[in-house]
Amino acid sequence: MRRAVLLTALLGAALSNVGGAAAQDLAAYRELTRSLDAAASARPQSGERALAQLDRAEAALDRLAPTLGNRPLVEGLQGALGQARAALARTPADLQAQVLLARGLARGALYTQTLNGLGAGTSPTANQVRLLAQEFGLSAGATQALRTDAAAGRAERVAWRLQRAAAAKVRAALGEAQPERTTASYLALAQAAGWFTAVQEAGAGSLRAEQFTGALTQLTAGDRAGLTASLAALRQGSTELTRALATAPAVTESATTPSTEPGDPAPTPAPAPVEPTAPAQAPTPAAPASSSVDAVDRAYAALGRALSASGHGDPVTAREELARARTALEEAPTTLRTAPDFEAYLGDLGAAQERRGLRPDSVQALISGLAGLERGSLPAVDAASLAGTGTFGGGLRAGLLLLLALLAPVPLYLLNLAFGGRNPFWRAITAALALLLLPTFVEGVLGAVGWLGDLIGVAALRAAPALSPWSSPFGLPLRALLTAAALGLAIYGFRGLCVQFGLLGNRREATLAPATTVEWEEAL
Repeated sequence: MRRAVLLTALLGAALSNVGGAAAQDLAAYRELTRSLDAAASARPQSGERALAQLDRAEAALDRLAPTLGNRPLVEGLQGALGQARAALARTPADLQAQVLLARGLARGALYTQTLNGLGAGTSPTANQVRLLAQEFGLSAGATQALRTDAAAGRAERVAWRLQRAAAAKVRAALGEAQPERTTASYLALAQAAGWFTAVQEAGAGSLRAEQFTGALTQLTAGDRAGLTASLAALRQGSTELTRALATAPAVTESATTPSTEPGDPAPTPAPAPVEPTAPAQAPTPAAPASSSVDAVDRAYAALGRALSASGHGDPVTAREELARARTALEEAPTTLRTAPDFEAYLGDLGAAQERRGLRPDSVQALISGLAGLERGSLPAVDAASLAGTGTFGGGLRAGLLLLLALLAPVPLYLLNLAFGGRNPFWRAITAALALLLLPTFVEGVLGAVGWLGDLIGVAALRAAPALSPWSSPFGLPLRALLTAAALGLAIYGFRGLCVQFGLLGNRREATLAPATTVEWEEAL
């Protein structure tokens, strides 16, 4: 595999040069990682979209580089982006491997900058701690404990929490790698190397960067025996690292009592740890599976946040969360990744991420589809939902509904033209029809405004669909109320006409009915 040869050259330089950083531009960091994930997601469908995302990543790196304070790291990231561009001409796996490496380098820079600041007596900001927790995949309890330790200036415990999370990711990725010359093994080794950047400087036991590059070289050459031995050594090293990080460092403040935050183990060996720790025994298939199941949970969480963002008229955040879901699913259990429709599902996920005017029903279809895949295969109803939202979405949906909105007043005009407006019964019928068509009119206008705002990047416009009666939370009761009013007016109008024409009621009711006849009778 020539792609692994290209990757090993970068790994050898990048994994050995993750150093300190100054105060980072967190906005540029988020843009860099978001664009990298989007490029990997877009590559199977469109190389042009992937290239556009890499351009955005490079622009973000230009803003981030001056705040990193480490020239070798900047050069490593630039090299990874350059190789990612070159990988566009090969396979999606090549680009994905380069993205994994670049993400690891950026994550390592954020980790080191935070610890350097704590060592200098500068507590990280709340946004920085939150971003760290997201990047390292910490649970809610572990995130709260990390926030507490960071606020208290406990650099050792902050480092321990992040190192332990990274070590678990390294171990899980190595558990997925097999001594075979396959794309899955290639990506698993690249992912393990990317996560290793966060623990190598803190004392990684017997693990060394050269072991990862050596394993990739053996994979390239098809040296199955050598690769088997290298993977065994890497797994043994990851087990030792996990064992070394099983116990939390003691809190050194004399006035500080043992921590009892959620997810925080006791600082002494006697009490049982509150937060689950990685097993100390040799790696077994159960350890990667546990991490893989956690990856599926992260995918569900990201899809849930995407649903919330799309329902609040924030498609930008929704697309970011879809990218996170795509990244999390790359670590899913083998049983899920080998499901018959898994690749097609990832394609639908990538297409939704690139769709303008993203609506909640598209995300709901993705959530239902993932639940179906967990049961073994994509059900027909979920496949139809994904196909429907994929076809009838974005500009097509906005354009068609806008056309319906423009046509909605036409029958009202023709009805008034044909029967006039002097008869109160015909006026009631016209009002009933107007109430029935009102949701379609509003949906068409707001949907087109939202799609246009998403296209040109105007936040005030792209939030318009949040007020739609078809997508907003209050839409169903509002439509029910309009329908009830329309039914009441229609019943009143048609019954009045039936009485007027002598079809209902008695002679007295017909006499009491309005004397004015309809205009079309006069014309006849």
